[in-house]
Amino acid sequence: MKYSVGESVRLLPKYLNANTFSAGTIAAIFGCTGPALIIIGGATDAGLSIEQTISWLFSVYFFGSLIGIYLALKYRQPIAGAWSIPGAVLVAGGLQHYSLSEISGAYLVAGILVFILGISGLIGKTMKWIPVPIVMAMIVGAMIRFGTGMFTALESVPIIVGSAILVYLFSSRFIKKVPPILISFVVGGVLAAIMGDFQSSTMNAGFTLPEILMPAFSIEAIISVGIPLALLVIGAENAQSIGVLMAEGYKPPINEMTIWSGIGGIVTSFFGGHNANIAGPMTAICSSKESGENKDGRYAAVIVNGVIFGCFGLIAGIAVPFVTALPGALIATVAGLAMIGVLLSSLQTAFSEKRFQIGAFFSLVIAMSGVSFFSVSSPFWALIGGVLVSLIIEKADFDSFRSEIEVTKMQEEIEKVV
Repeated sequence: MKYSVGESVRLLPKYLNANTFSAGTIAAIFGCTGPALIIIGGATDAGLSIEQTISWLFSVYFFGSLIGIYLALKYRQPIAGAWSIPGAVLVAGGLQHYSLSEISGAYLVAGILVFILGISGLIGKTMKWIPVPIVMAMIVGAMIRFGTGMFTALESVPIIVGSAILVYLFSSRFIKKVPPILISFVVGGVLAAIMGDFQSSTMNAGFTLPEILMPAFSIEAIISVGIPLALLVIGAENAQSIGVLMAEGYKPPINEMTIWSGIGGIVTSFFGGHNANIAGPMTAICSSKESGENKDGRYAAVIVNGVIFGCFGLIAGIAVPFVTALPGALIATVAGLAMIGVLLSSLQTAFSEKRFQIGAFFSLVIAMSGVSFFSVSSPFWALIGGVLVSLIIEKADFDSFRSEIEVTKMQEEIEKVV
């Protein structure tokens, strides 16, 4: 359902509270730390200049934030905007073989492809035919690494991580007015500072203006980077975000999300940025129960997240050194704690019904495996694999599922006439 952006803005103070503020802040901290390091590392390996690196960061964070803020206000849903993390890994490898202008041409083509798929309505129609248990299982498989990441971090920094987890658990039980995730992060940060566990940065802080770049077109770059990037945006980020929102009881605007992800890719290509699109992990954090029990107001967490993202993009040259100083183990732990609600609700939805259980299981393990074929990551193949397995083994479930879809279509047509 669409809303007036102005009305959503007027209602925003009502929903800005400790829960939405902390969830949005945690999502932003997660997005501005480890993921930023992926871009910085890829740019460094490719020999990009500081100005080109800052321009890349500016474009994906600033325009990603605008996409999230706009969609959150328009639909009053916690739809967060950022950029594709696996996409950054893909293009970092591509920069070893193609110039930045050629890679930017591939970004532009990817954005156009995603935009066309969005306006065609094909993505929305396709998602309606994928059973919800299979989508939810994919979400668990794709996001479970955030949960396990807490305990791999515990092994490396036991005092900081262990304290953060214990504080979260005890504050969840005894402190009701302050979000436990916020208390956990503050305590972990204080301990890290006391123990001298902050990392030093190798980049010099300073304000740098973004550079405008004219894309050049290379068939090889488009085939090896552009097309896989488009599939990653749709099959990884958008698919995760859609699944997470469905798990929390929302009806996400699938086609609109795809259209704006395409527009984001087109705009960022002129700054050397690989894409600005809907963000799976940040949407998961902002749509979780950590944002409060009132689902109608969780979109406020995205506004907080978007403002921080936008500011980070604008002052990337100054912010990057400070971001890279935060302990990675603490960030991994806080992100894992923030994902608990999403993982639980997704697991319950995936395996609470008797239908599509085998397909959901295959979707789960494929997404968990992290496999990548043709440069397309596991969430996309988890959906494909889960559906194919169910079609082969659980045909009766699909027959009843099709009947439900047809009934729903008839009801929608009747409502239009009335």
